[in-house]
Amino acid sequence: MQPPTLYAFAGSLNSLFIVVSLLGLWSQLQKIWQRKRDASLAHGKTTDVLSVNQFTVSFLAYCAFFVYGYSITPFNHYIVWPRLAACLIALAILYEIDRDRRSRTSRNALLACTLLLCAGVAGLAFGPTFSDEKRVISQSLIVAVTVLLAQGYAHQIRLIWRSGKTGAVSLKMSQFILAMDGSTIFFACVMGLQTGWPLLLLACVSAATKLVIMWLFRWEKTSAAAQVKRQAPA
Repeated sequence: MQPPTLYAFAGSLNSLFIVVSLLGLWSQLQKIWQRKRDASLAHGKTTDVLSVNQFTVSFLAYCAFFVYGYSITPFNHYIVWPRLAACLIALAILYEIDRDRRSRTSRNALLACTLLLCAGVAGLAFGPTFSDEKRVISQSLIVAVTVLLAQGYAHQIRLIWRSGKTGAVSLKMSQFILAMDGSTIFFACVMGLQTGWPLLLLACVSAATKLVIMWLFRWEKTSAAAQVKRQAPA
């Protein structure tokens, strides 16, 4: 078992960087609001290039860890409360995407995520003590979410690559979440692989996708191929 002081330090550091990642999510929401106020944008371009797929699976990842945090023993405050706040901001972003696009896909994603969050909060408030079997279920859920997260970010990366522009995607969000992923990897190692491997798996996948997206911001500005893609007819 790891020394309590090291565990507390790693957990506190991770919570600090989760707050930083919340600022990243918040910057994404602010960028949407800023584009909405920008009169030069054509109608329907407020959430340009943003992937409903990516933000849906990001919400699922936060929600899965929210449930995982109160499923393990002892109750992990470092995981639960910051992830709940992240769920709420991600849900707000999905709401703005739905307001902008009014599509069946965006509406279904928003409704499904809202229902999942309500179920997760109900489990926290009224659920009984979790058994080992339920912890295994929560761990399996995180593995499934990791696969979905990789797919969702791959979709966002593909949208940027095909359009040659980052559009409404926030660079700060990727930078701040990458910092959180690094601290999460450290925290998972301190927790021990037996308990912390779900955190480690998802954080490593998330970090890899953020590095690619950050590279695409540079590619957008420096690549002739990106300029050709932007000038191509829609």
